[in-house]
Amino acid sequence: MLVLTRKADQTIAIGDEIKIRILEIGNGYVKLGIDAPRDMPIHRAELYEKLKQLNVEAAKLDMERLKDFLEIR
Repeated sequence: MLVLTRKADQTIAIGDEIKIRILEIGNGYVKLGIDAPRDMPIHRAELYEKLKQLNVEAAKLDMERLKDFLEIR
């Protein structure tokens, strides 16, 4: 892990396409601005993990419900 120290209004560049700007530093928080291509998904990590978990749960196949569905058809 690369660890950097930045002050408010300073920027970090990741390659040519991603810029992360420190907008504000407060008591116990940092406000970031992220400039990246629109097709690049950017999520807060805790929300991203929850989305992944929900997708896994939604993809689980309930065999009994599938049998019931197939019998109805």
